[in-house]
Amino acid sequence: MYLGIDLGTSEIKAVLLDGDNRPLASAGAALDVSRPRPGWAEQDPEDWWRAACAAVAKLREQAPAALAATRAVGLSGQMHGAVLLDNRDRVLRPAILWNDLRSVAECAELTAAAPRLHAVAGNLAMPGFTAPKLRWLARHEPEGFRAVATVLLPKDYLRLRLSGDKITDTSDASGTLWLDVGRRDWSEELLDAGGLSRRQMPRLVEGLAPAGRLSPAAAAAWGIARPPLIAGGAGDGAASAVGIGAIAPGDGFLSLGTSGVIFVVDDRFRPNPAQALHAFCHALPRRWSLMSVMLSAASCLRWFCRLAGVDEATLLTEIERLCPAELSAAPVFLPYLSGERTPHNDPFAPGAFWGLSQAHGRAALGYAVLEGVAFGMADGLDALRAAGAAPRALSLVGGGARSPFWAQLLADALDTEILTHQGGEACAALGAARLGWLADGGDLGVVCVKPSPRTLHAPDPARLQALQARLRHFRALYQARPPSLAETLI
Repeated sequence: MYLGIDLGTSEIKAVLLDGDNRPLASAGAALDVSRPRPGWAEQDPEDWWRAACAAVAKLREQAPAALAATRAVGLSGQMHGAVLLDNRDRVLRPAILWNDLRSVAECAELTAAAPRLHAVAGNLAMPGFTAPKLRWLARHEPEGFRAVATVLLPKDYLRLRLSGDKITDTSDASGTLWLDVGRRDWSEELLDAGGLSRRQMPRLVEGLAPAGRLSPAAAAAWGIARPPLIAGGAGDGAASAVGIGAIAPGDGFLSLGTSGVIFVVDDRFRPNPAQALHAFCHALPRRWSLMSVMLSAASCLRWFCRLAGVDEATLLTEIERLCPAELSAAPVFLPYLSGERTPHNDPFAPGAFWGLSQAHGRAALGYAVLEGVAFGMADGLDALRAAGAAPRALSLVGGGARSPFWAQLLADALDTEILTHQGGEACAALGAARLGWLADGGDLGVVCVKPSPRTLHAPDPARLQALQARLRHFRALYQARPPSLAETLI
């Protein structure tokens, strides 16, 4: 048995996988994001630990014997977060998350201080990445910065609690701007530009490598008979790729979670920061990835449901009842609730509804939200195509994969076949479990098989044509937007 744990932004998911590649049980525990100031996003690492323990406790209720037989654990998690520890491994402050915007000025400073940043790290300096957060800390919380003995990424804080080891993997480390992504090692040059050193970094391993072992106390608390291995694990995108079987060059998937990602596998490091694309290490040796990222995807739907006082299932049912004329007359929604990465690299890009009238009800606005996210994904896919990455079909994973209507809308807006798979909403946790299996000696060809498609959504030519006019309007609205109020508040 193999246990996979995915530390997301809104939820921790846990999956138990057997030796026949079948998920036996899954569970989750919700998380909240603290926003103490406009543009800020933080979480308490202790909340991650409590949620992880709660999710595993639910697995224990479902399948106690299977959990007890766990041979290895894999970890996946939200990338870029800064978990800051002192010399006694105590957390110094709440973790600053991937969707935090406070370090805009520090991005420009880092780029100036490290002229080879783009070539070495493979990415533009953006506020979501880890390195600008530490520059912000040095300026605004200097005592805290001086006390930093170790910087961990979110999933690796869980590893520390489970085993006492300070280890990360190359895929997750790719999102720090401290990694030489081509060499798959920490860059002394980039660390020095941020006033840091290798001794403050965790040890690096590949995602499928053994990276510690559960302590006897943690194993006993979780109901596991013998302390299992812990795999290196992966950032959430690379873990989802392993979960969906995207391991060969050209394989790709679309993740519709809190953020939105289109991930394409490559066998070479080919950075393309001019398109605001991310070039990261994959979770597997000698594999890299090229990714487009939008900062708000399924989180836009959750946000609107809270405002409208409706649950997602009810809203989706109302949307599906809209006729074609109502869809064409819906408002246009810009999904930039946390700024945007690909293709704009604009932390101040604002969200907006345009074209509202008294004729619009919540279903029309809900449709606009789904469509706006699909259009943001279309922008990302265009950037990937311009960089030479053109997958013929995309597997759909993440929480948004639960909606057939949204899947078809994505196929129509992207003019690309969209495949859904059983269990796609927990793909990162499944990928983490598979990495645990590989660390335990599993064969790559056996472990990382592609799951059978549940549904195939082919583009509808009529809807594709209708959406193209709205997509042009969507793009024009971004170009014509006034300055965001957030720009004056951060």
